[in-house]
Parts: sequence; structure tokens; C-alpha cells
Amino acid sequence: MFTTAIAGSLPKPAWLAETEKLWPQWTTQGPELQQAKADATLLWIKAQEDAGLDVIGDGEQARQHFVHGFVEQVEGIDFVNKVTMGIRNNRYDAQVPQVIAPLRLKGRVHAFEAQLARAHTQKKLKFTLPGPMTIVDTVADRFYGDKVKMAMAFAELLNQEALALQADGVDIIQFDEPAFNVYMDEAADWGVQALEIAARGLTCTTAVHICYGYGIEANNKWKETLGQEWRQYEKVFPALAKSSIQQVSLECMHSHVPMEMMKLLEGKDVMVGVIDVANPVIETPEEIADTIGRALQFVPKHRLIACTNCGLAPMSRAVAEAKLKALAEGAKLASQRYA
Repeated sequence: MFTTAIAGSLPKPAWLAETEKLWPQWTTQGPELQQAKADATLLWIKAQEDAGLDVIGDGEQARQHFVHGFVEQVEGIDFVNKVTMGIRNNRYDAQVPQVIAPLRLKGRVHAFEAQLARAHTQKKLKFTLPGPMTIVDTVADRFYGDKVKMAMAFAELLNQEALALQADGVDIIQFDEPAFNVYMDEAADWGVQALEIAARGLTCTTAVHICYGYGIEANNKWKETLGQEWRQYEKVFPALAKSSIQQVSLECMHSHVPMEMMKLLEGKDVMVGVIDVANPVIETPEEIADTIGRALQFVPKHRLIACTNCGLAPMSRAVAEAKLKALAEGAKLASQRYA
């Protein structure tokens, strides 16, 4: 009854990159690195299928980081002279590339991993791209002088790649917009508008993932300042409800997001986060089924997708594998309970 899917990223094996890091360094280079990326992608496709998930992703194994994996293939960006910049409203500092000229794709960005994944699973395939607002928040602007204008330029490039991914056979294209939970007013204003440009012309399923970030120290400390109720979604969900985007994520497990927020997404499929990515403790199927049951007060059964709160990239491989299995088992138990 309940479709299962991951938000996007999965841990990289030690033979591919540094482990349990958000910005890991590759352990090899050249043709060996390309082969290692392919091997890791196939490994995680098999792991997701073995766990019993319905929607399969590439685990973002071919990307060092979910944003930079895209912008590395964009002309007009200087990756040699990176600068330190506060991102996510200065939640933490990051080494980011600089936009120094008009933006243009060098060519295809994710053809390699998307086509590889499509060739090795018969299940629905989801592919993730960073959203325009989140990209803008993760690069330094030395050219446009206007973040809205730059966001729209990135949205056009994302649209080019999204249409090509659709042609590769991808069933669901998801845009990741954690910045929507930081710059709420701007997200409801021009952020959703940029997202519509990125998704323009797509006939496959479209989704947006909005979370409170990976389970890293800076994000965990930030969450401690948000109080007993996290109401960030309240700003952007009404704008998304009016948009063409078909699926919207919501962080739920062990969060302080009021579940009634889901009512703001009437008419949309809701990816309910039932796996905590900031805690290595493995959820029980009962916990997951209970969370799904509470969500059903606000989301119709046919519109609920059981998902992870966010990406699992910084976690250990063993923990991630166990959480994938728990996700599938919990959704199965919920299907039995609420059929």
C-alpha cells in the first residue's frame, strides 16, 4: 500500500571515498575512479532492492556533494579559486566555487549514473538534482549581483538536464531544496517560481525534497535552537500546493514538525520522513508503522510515500543498510495495519 523511497544520498564505500563525511575526498582518480563510482552505484541499487524498496536511486555515488556534483559541469564557475562562505544563513562555513561568468552547461551532467541505474533495475527510478535556491546558497556570486537572476539561470540549466534525465528513462525527478527551510519568505516568493522553471516540460513525476539537513553537528545544533515546534514548512507548503510539483517531502521521524502541516499539501503526494538520518539507532518496524499511522490523519493512504528524513550519506554503510530494511519492513507493517 505504501510506496517506499530514499531521499537521495547513501554512504560511499571506503574504496570509493572517505567515509561518514559530507564532503568526502575520492580515494582514487581517472578511469579507476569512474569504475569505482559505477561499482558503488550498482552495489546500492542491489542493496535497495534487497531491502525491498519500491523506488530506487543511484545513491549519489558519482557525486562528491549533492550540489557540487551538478555545478562542476557548469561553465562560468571557478572551482580552482574556492572561497569560504557561510551557507544556510551562516549555519556553517563551506569552501565554495565562484560564479565568474554567464552560466552554461558543458554537456550532460548525470548521463553516466542515470543510464547505468536505469539499465540495472526494473523498479521505478528516482534521480535527484539540487534545487535552484539551494545552489545559489552554495556558490559565491562574483558575476550576476542578483541572486534571483542567478537562481533563474541555474533553473534553466537544471531544466535542460532534467529533460535529458527523463529521456534516459528516469521515472521521478526530485529537486533538493533544504534552503526552503532557511529562507522561508524568499522560498515562497521566487524559490518555487525557480523550481517551476527547473521542472518545465517534464512529463515524468516531479518532486521536491525539503529537510532540516544531514545529520551533521552544525545542523543538529541548529535544530536545538528551533524550539518545540518547527513550523518552517508553513511558509512554503501553500506555494508548493499551488505549483505543478507532484511530490513534496516532510521531515517527520524524531522531529518537531507538527504533523498537521501535511494538510497544507492537499492534492500532493507526501514523502513522509520515517527514518531519522541524525541518529544511528535503527528504527523498529513498529515505530515506522506508528509514524505512518499518525500521518494518515492528514494524508490520504494513496498519497503517502514512506521515505527517509534526508540523505544517509554521512552515516556508516552498515547503519544505512539496516535503516533501508527497517523502512521497507515498517511500511509493510503499516500496510497490514491500515489496509
